[in-house]
Amino acid sequence: MDTPAEHPPEAAPRREIYSVSRLNREVRALLDRGFGLLWIEGEVSNLSRPGSGHWYFSLKDRDAQVRCAMFRMRNQLIGFVPADGMQVLARVRATLYEPRGDYQLVVEHLEEAGDGLLRRAYEELKKRLAAEGLFDPAHKKPLPPLPRRIGVITSPSGAAIHDILTVLRRRFPAIPVLIYPVPVQGTAATPAIVRMLRRAGESQDCDVLILARGGGSLEDLWAFNEEAVARAIYDCPLPVVSGVGHEVDVTIADFVADHRAATPSAAAELASPDGAEWLQAFATREKRLLQRLLHIQHAKRQQLDWLTKRLERCHPGRRLRDQGQRLDELEQRLKLAWRSQLRHADSRLAALAARLHRHDPRQRLQKLSLRREHLAQRLERVMRGRLQQHRLRLIALARTLDTVSPLATLQRGYAIVRRQPDGAIVRDATQVAIGDQIETRIARGRLISTVDEKHET
Repeated sequence: MDTPAEHPPEAAPRREIYSVSRLNREVRALLDRGFGLLWIEGEVSNLSRPGSGHWYFSLKDRDAQVRCAMFRMRNQLIGFVPADGMQVLARVRATLYEPRGDYQLVVEHLEEAGDGLLRRAYEELKKRLAAEGLFDPAHKKPLPPLPRRIGVITSPSGAAIHDILTVLRRRFPAIPVLIYPVPVQGTAATPAIVRMLRRAGESQDCDVLILARGGGSLEDLWAFNEEAVARAIYDCPLPVVSGVGHEVDVTIADFVADHRAATPSAAAELASPDGAEWLQAFATREKRLLQRLLHIQHAKRQQLDWLTKRLERCHPGRRLRDQGQRLDELEQRLKLAWRSQLRHADSRLAALAARLHRHDPRQRLQKLSLRREHLAQRLERVMRGRLQQHRLRLIALARTLDTVSPLATLQRGYAIVRRQPDGAIVRDATQVAIGDQIETRIARGRLISTVDEKHET
């Protein structure tokens, strides 16, 4: 057997020891570098909205879940408030919350899933086309005041064409209408709409075009959010009026079009003149126009002079700045006063709590309660003793009283005789006469009798 002297122990390997803070800090750095921004879809659960304005929730699918945080400066930019059970699409950064070592996602952007994917594509295309200048008002073409022909690009079997024709027939029936039939949803809609816009622009058969369809979901209206349709509208030499969906529906085509109407009927109203009004106003407008313009110009010049002088006397910007600075000062003073009052109230509350603890009546009440119970027990024992003494004395007195009581004598067979009606006790036969009425009291009851005979001894 080897001894320690023969084989000395080997030196222990050098170990690198991490603190918990260092480990969490390095794991967080790995997560921040390793993933960056990414998109994740899931169901919202355990939503919490504290007073700080931040949102804390979990995103989960069928097999797993992950904690998420969306800070106030980010959640104020979205147009809805999530709820438990809502399916959402989030742009997140994977990170680690170092104080607790919790893996979590910091949400930069949030949108509802499903339509949210289309909405994101919609916003990206809108931003890109706006940057290229397709929405610039400088490129918008004016509507002709009296078009010789109106073209309508829509489905020939939908409700939109019926509404448009009804409005055009009512407003100016003399203007002919040329219909360019296209499907307004599905995969075939986009190339058909592009083709008809190019054909109408090349043929120049119309003075204005109406691009329309009825309402529907974002997916139903998606053909009017395609880039090809937007560029075809922009390239069309004719003024285009868009009337897609209902009032709340806004498509890319609406932004690119020269004029946008809320509905197909409104687009027809916008593209066509009012025939009755046109005929009525035509005769008088030329005479009144110059006079009215001169009158308006004069009134506006007077109003402008008056406003200019008033603005010079009291510029609102300066007053607003002064009031804003005053408001900031009052806000700071209010915060300081509020905090001072809170500190004073906390100090007073702590002092009162300490004083109450020193003079807590519960201990004294407990001692007094124990003393009361002890005295009550003593009182009960003393009362029982005194009652027993009085009971025994009462029995002895009752026996003595019973011994000397005349009633006891009556019990042994004796009687008490009284002469009537004066009630005198008869001790001798000479006290009554024959015929007197006497009362004899015995142990139980009284006897009334008449003296018929007496014997004197």
